[in-house]
Amino acid sequence: MEATLDLAITAGITLVIVLAVTWAWRMLNWLWLRPKKLERLLREQGLQGNPYRLIVGDLKDLMKMRKEAKSKPMNLSDDILPRVFPYVQQSVTKHGKNSFIWFGPIPRVTLTDPEQIKDVLNKIYDFPKSDGDRLVKLLATGLVSYEGEKWSKHRRIINPAFNLEKLKIMLPIFFQSCNDLITKWEGMLSSDGSCEMDIWPFLQNLASDVIARAAFGSSYEEGRRIFQLQKEQVEHTMSVLVKVYIPGWRFLPTTTHRRMKKIDREIKASLKEMINKRERALKAGEATKNNLLDILLESNHKEVEEHGNNRNVGMSLEDVIEECKLFYFAGQETTSGLLVWTMVLLSRYPDWQARAREEVLQVFGNKKPDFDGLSHLKIVTMILYEVLRLYPPVIALARTVHKDVKLGNRTLPAGVQLYLPIVLFHHDRELWGDDAEVFNPERFSEGVLKATNGKVSFFPFGWGPRICVGQNFSLLEAKMAVSMILQHFSFELSPAYAHAPTTVITLRPQYGAHIILRKVEI
Repeated sequence: MEATLDLAITAGITLVIVLAVTWAWRMLNWLWLRPKKLERLLREQGLQGNPYRLIVGDLKDLMKMRKEAKSKPMNLSDDILPRVFPYVQQSVTKHGKNSFIWFGPIPRVTLTDPEQIKDVLNKIYDFPKSDGDRLVKLLATGLVSYEGEKWSKHRRIINPAFNLEKLKIMLPIFFQSCNDLITKWEGMLSSDGSCEMDIWPFLQNLASDVIARAAFGSSYEEGRRIFQLQKEQVEHTMSVLVKVYIPGWRFLPTTTHRRMKKIDREIKASLKEMINKRERALKAGEATKNNLLDILLESNHKEVEEHGNNRNVGMSLEDVIEECKLFYFAGQETTSGLLVWTMVLLSRYPDWQARAREEVLQVFGNKKPDFDGLSHLKIVTMILYEVLRLYPPVIALARTVHKDVKLGNRTLPAGVQLYLPIVLFHHDRELWGDDAEVFNPERFSEGVLKATNGKVSFFPFGWGPRICVGQNFSLLEAKMAVSMILQHFSFELSPAYAHAPTTVITLRPQYGAHIILRKVEI
């Protein structure tokens, strides 16, 4: 009996020792051996960067530079790289265009060659998206984060909601929300027909209103709680990103982690109620409405009918909820950013504001903008492209290398990430000329292809098979909003305006956008 007990104790101790040694080996490999091996392989490929530092890599310096850059506004200039991209810009300056930085124990290779960008964004199975942190995914997953067959299926089901004919049908929704904004601003004008205000929250609400009505047929007021929750989730997500590579931190039940999970549950519950309500109405024979949710449910139903009703066909309720979260988040963030920077730049360049207004009045007069007219606004389109070049909503993309892969004349080892610095490309003098940091919409006078000389040097909505499915939605909404604002107001920067572009998931004004509006008499 005693011998059996001793044997069991010995076996237990041995197991504990084996587990402890295994865990220690994995930690050593993750935090030191693997990073050092990857560093050696990258340097053999001619890539340069700082030596690896245990656990944090370059994160500590990166966050310090970011904090310093955000501590005060910048001069009124469109050379925003030192403020929004300081560490990567410094790395490229110090180590050259063939360089890498350490994001914790993971090296990120910065791509600066348009041909390599083209390869990476085209070969979506060789260069999948970065996995990301599970807490970050509470913000939104959906189409933007899926890979492989799931991505293909979701893209196929979602595409019909964003085709040209559906966008034409949604135009009255854009007009209604923009008209509400115009009415609100007109009500704020003083007796002399002018008003000073921070337009940023108004434009956020406009974009929220549009996506709420377009996606669910509800107004901003009805969906306000979801927007408030997602806004809070964005702030928490940014704090999470700072600590992603502190070992085990993401598993701790911190106040932030608990709050993020609670917010996610609340958002999902609200969306689930909306979706179930629409599904019941559709099953009861109610006609499909021209909103994204109804179109998505109809497309999903057709997918199931065509391919059989099994678990791998169509989207589950959970899938639809995630796509709705993405509609809410991406639809609001992208367009509100585009609109606020457009108004800031047109305030700073009154000649271009005047040219845009002249075009809008020539096409529409004081009448409601229509689809054909919006499609033929050449100057407004040039301006929007140039705004997207200088102030892209997302300043960089990341991709993962899961297996050794050839890129250009290099072989990249499995385990590294690729960093696609959109804002760096958009401000590159070698690609755009000596005036790369100057607002000059004229460069797009003959379209994007001519402006880029056929290179992948302009990709504010991504590029290739995974280009943003909602880019036409966003641009059409922006054209409607800009046209109606120009029909009713002229605007200039307020003395209170502080130029401080900053990244909170997307690029936005840190201190708002203080503008003086004046009523235009047509």
